[in-house]
Amino acid sequence: MRITGIELRRSAALGTGLLILAIGAGLLVSVPYSYASRWTQLASSARVLLLVLWPLALAGGAWLGRREARSRVGELFATTARPRWQRVLPTAAALAVAVLAGYLVMLIAGAGFVVFSATHFAVGALGLVAVGGVSLVTAAWLGLAAGRAMPWLATAPALAVLGVVVVGLLPDLVNVNHFIVDDDPPPAALMLSPVYVGGLDDFQTFGLGASLVQLLWLGAVAATGLLLFGATRARSRVLAVLPAALGLAVTLPLLPTGAYEGGTDPDRAAVALVCDDAGPQVCMTKVHAGLLPDVTGPAREALALLATRLPDAPTRAVESDRPQSWVRPGSMPEPRRYGADTLVFTAPSYGRTGRADFDGEPFVPWLLTEVWRLDCDQRPVEHDAYLGQEVATSWLLGRPFGADPDLPAAYERFLGKPVDEQRALLAAARVGARSCDPDALAALIR
Repeated sequence: MRITGIELRRSAALGTGLLILAIGAGLLVSVPYSYASRWTQLASSARVLLLVLWPLALAGGAWLGRREARSRVGELFATTARPRWQRVLPTAAALAVAVLAGYLVMLIAGAGFVVFSATHFAVGALGLVAVGGVSLVTAAWLGLAAGRAMPWLATAPALAVLGVVVVGLLPDLVNVNHFIVDDDPPPAALMLSPVYVGGLDDFQTFGLGASLVQLLWLGAVAATGLLLFGATRARSRVLAVLPAALGLAVTLPLLPTGAYEGGTDPDRAAVALVCDDAGPQVCMTKVHAGLLPDVTGPAREALALLATRLPDAPTRAVESDRPQSWVRPGSMPEPRRYGADTLVFTAPSYGRTGRADFDGEPFVPWLLTEVWRLDCDQRPVEHDAYLGQEVATSWLLGRPFGADPDLPAAYERFLGKPVDEQRALLAAARVGARSCDPDALAALIR
C-alpha cells in the first residue's frame, strides 16, 4: 500500500486521473439540462463522455507504461531478485485508483444538479456507472501494456486517436448504418464497446443483466492488459491473451440482440403519475414530478381558458408517457389512453437548475396546442394538418400563434366563416385529433 501511495503521488497516474476529472466534469456540468433531476440520465451522460475519457485513460496508461524504457532502467530492474509482479502491481493499482477516482468525482459534480430535485431512481443507473468505471480501468491497463511494448513518444497520442475511433466512432457508424440504411438491429457485438452515444429516453432504464455481461467482458480484458504488462516471457504473453479470449467466448452469446437498444427496458416506475389535486387535477410522471410545481399553474390556466372556448372541454391535465426520444419499435409499451376530459401534454424541457425551462415563452399557448395534437404514434404530420393545428390554437388564444408563414392568412380565412361553422369545424377537429384523422384538422384551412 505504501508503494502504491508513492506511485499515486509521484507518477503519471495522478495526472491521468486529474485529466479525466477536469475534462469529464467540465463537459458534464456544461450541459446539466440533459440530465438535471434524473439519475439515469446522469449515468447515461457519463457513459457518452467515455468517447473522450476512455481514450484519455488508454493514453495515460501508455505514457506511464513506457516509464522504464524512457528511464533506461529495464535491464537494471531485471537483475534484481524481486519478481516483476511486485513492481508492476503498485503501478497498476495506482493508475486504477486514479482513473476511478476521477470518474467518480466527475459524477459527484454532476450529481449536484440531480440530488436535490430528483423524484425517481432506477437501479439500472448503478450498472451504467459501474461499467463506465471498470471500462476506464480496462483502458488504463491496456495502455500500460501497450506503452511497455511500444515505448515510443508517439504511442500515447496514437492510442488516444485509435481509442476514439475503435470504441466510439466506428461502433456508432455501424449502429446508424444498421438502423437507417439496412433497417435491421445492429450486431450485439457493439456492446463490447463501453461507449454508447445514443442515450436513453426518460422513460427507459438499462437492464442490470446487460451491464453484468459488460462487466464480465471488461474485467476479462482488464486482466489481459495487466498480465501483458507484467509478462516477462513470450509464453506468458501468449497466455495473457486467454482471459480476453475466454471473456469474448462467454459474453458474446449473452449480449442482447440489437446491442444497446436491446439492453434497454421500459422503466414502469418512472411513468407512474404524481398529481396535484388542489384544484383541477394536474399530473406528471414520477420521473418528471419535480416539474409539477412549474407546470400546475399554466396547466390550470389553460384548462380555464378551454372551459370558456370549447364545449365539453377537458377538466384535467396529464403528462403523456409517450417517449420523446427515438426508441426501438416495439421496445416500449403503448402510451396510456385518456378520455376527452383529459388534456394530455408533453413535459417541458429542463433548465440548468432542474426546473422547467419555458425558453422565455408562456407555457399556456404550448399547452393549448396539445389539444389538437394528432394521436398517430410516430407518423409524420402533413403540412395542411399542421397548419390546421396552428389555426385552432390561434382561435383559442384570439391571436395568431405559430411559426408557419401561411398562418396569418389561414387564420383570417377561418375567422371569416360563420361562427356556428367555426365551432362545428373545431369540434370535428378535436375528435379528429384524438382519432388520428388529419383531414379534420386540414379542413380548418379550406
